[in-house]
Amino acid sequence: MSSEDHHDHSHHHAPATFNRAFAIGIALNTAFVLIEGFYGWQINSLALLADAGHNLSDVAGLLLAWGGALAGKWRPDARHTYGFKRASILAAFTNAVLLLVAMGWLGWEAAGRLKSPEATQGWTIMAVAGVGMVINTATALLFMRGRKDDLNIRGAFLHMAADALVSLGVVLGGALYLWQGWAWIDPVMSLAIAVVIVLGTWGLLRQSVHLMFDGVPDAVDIAAVRRLLLGLAGVTEVHDLHVWAMGTSDIALTAHLVLADQVADTGALLHHAEHALHDHFEIRHVTLQLESPAYAQRCALRDGAQCQ
Repeated sequence: MSSEDHHDHSHHHAPATFNRAFAIGIALNTAFVLIEGFYGWQINSLALLADAGHNLSDVAGLLLAWGGALAGKWRPDARHTYGFKRASILAAFTNAVLLLVAMGWLGWEAAGRLKSPEATQGWTIMAVAGVGMVINTATALLFMRGRKDDLNIRGAFLHMAADALVSLGVVLGGALYLWQGWAWIDPVMSLAIAVVIVLGTWGLLRQSVHLMFDGVPDAVDIAAVRRLLLGLAGVTEVHDLHVWAMGTSDIALTAHLVLADQVADTGALLHHAEHALHDHFEIRHVTLQLESPAYAQRCALRDGAQCQ
């Protein structure tokens, strides 16, 4: 029998930390929540109060995302051999749930206000929401470079980008109120805010739940991974192939490779496999078991259980 276990623990191109971005974003948005909440209460604007409540949930979301990112950096130990990388997935999930709950409350309040619209102050709404648009855009830009590689960072980016659009909507609502005097425009804009954010958050919720249950990350084509492994020189069969997310930016793979009898340089094969998986799919944690045809024939279990 010719079998070998190999673990690739290298971390080339590891994701950059976003500690500074989180700190700045939390500080800016906390200050804005206080300003927006105060003026929303002063002029009785549900759109401003709703947006302030949403921005407050985003502060909590940024704190969750930051906590998840920091926990993911904790070193593994004897009891947690993968460390706490999955904390970033839990943070993304909690972030999505928090936003959906906040939007449910917003929709309920707006529906009630539609029955009895109240006058407000258009210029104040436009000024405060305009400040919010600038702050949210600046915060979103802080997370832009990490949005493609990390679901947790993507969640922070999407929330801030959505907030910028929401603030723009509030500005437009204030302008329409000044132009036409429509008292109902305030709760209508609030409902529009809720719909936009629910639509943007649903994908984050779906992806985080998928990863929590060890689903194959969306960026990885499992069929293409199998083809790549089968295309390696000397590999005749691939079984027990598993791909999952250890965290929002770390992908792991395990597989059994059945080798032709004439394969001699297994070290070169493993080296080629690891680099190909990293270069094509950003899979950094690779565990491959190499098996001879004779050993593979004695293993009756396939795709769902390990050979014993």
